[in-house]
Amino acid sequence: MHELSLMDAVREQALEQAALHGAGRITAITLRVGSLAGVEIEALRLAHTVVMAGTIAAGSRLEIEAVSAECLCAACEQPFAARDGCCECPRCGRISRELLRGRELQLTSLDLD
Repeated sequence: MHELSLMDAVREQALEQAALHGAGRITAITLRVGSLAGVEIEALRLAHTVVMAGTIAAGSRLEIEAVSAECLCAACEQPFAARDGCCECPRCGRISRELLRGRELQLTSLDLD
């Protein structure tokens, strides 16, 4: 379960930011997760509980902002939804080689006390 190592990296970033801001507690962590990031959300939630235990983030809320995959068609010069990882342009049928979004895994915000 690579979600544990991913959440471990999130913990390090969160604790570093909390220390920089003099926070005594982290009450919420918000992550942006792309549909093609290869992350199982429920496994990430479980990892959050395990990894944050014993830290100032123990018991914090994990909020997930889901990001749908989107490609850009070079021929049509238009973005389109890449459903199920399929990068075939619905207008012209060409395969896009440019993914605009969908692979994100970013710490976007923390609620600190």
